[in-house]
Amino acid sequence: MHLARDHALEVRRPPRAESGATLWGANAVNGQTCRLWCFANDQVCYYMIGRTRGSPALQAFFGDALEGTLVHDFWAPYESIASDDRQYCLVHLLRELEKVDLSNSSDEWRSFAKMLRRLIRDAIRLRRRPGFTPERYRSRILRIDARLRQLATWKREDGTLIYTDADTLRLAKRLRRHWDHLFTFLDKPEVSFDNNLAERAIRPAVILRKNSQSNRSEQGAATQSVLMTIFRTLELRGHDPIQTVTDALKTYAQICELPPLPAKAAAND
Repeated sequence: MHLARDHALEVRRPPRAESGATLWGANAVNGQTCRLWCFANDQVCYYMIGRTRGSPALQAFFGDALEGTLVHDFWAPYESIASDDRQYCLVHLLRELEKVDLSNSSDEWRSFAKMLRRLIRDAIRLRRRPGFTPERYRSRILRIDARLRQLATWKREDGTLIYTDADTLRLAKRLRRHWDHLFTFLDKPEVSFDNNLAERAIRPAVILRKNSQSNRSEQGAATQSVLMTIFRTLELRGHDPIQTVTDALKTYAQICELPPLPAKAAAND
């Protein structure tokens, strides 16, 4: 268990932590609905299964504050976590545009969604342009920021609404509320524009949930959390989980102590 606790500490270290969550099952543990949480960075993946959801679960993991940048979707409880900085997942924002497209064909919405998609894609392309001088790169960031603020301005100085479509107004208000943290990744090379690392780590856990029908006890849920944490972390570090755990158990049989998990494998290993 101490290995998993050490991983929790590693996830909370700078420069960034990604987070994601999914339903673990309606009757997952002792008949109670539970959620599976995943917290990850490039080196460590930590899973947590429990009945606590929302802000209490996040605060139980992160504590008072996170040193670094928290990357997450737009779920409100994440805002309860104090962090040095944050990046909202732009892929989740693009998915929401696609979802609204299915039910809203108004001219105002189509125009707004088109401009927002273009803005997001231009920002992502800018991040992938390493040939720019620092001055040119900064000027492009300022242009993107100006476009964002124009899109996010949803009422005039006299208080009248600029947007009349309900979906457009809702998304514009969200952009206005979070505009300082939509393009953090442009200023911080170590930060991704999405929480894809955590989302990818959730997928194999979802398959396990379907095959195992979740857990039947709190002890079982805790054990599964630890095992998934160790296996996924080893995969992230480029090691064979089965072989590494087997070797660790052999060491334990000899000296009654588990070795620390190996560091990330070199690229040519």
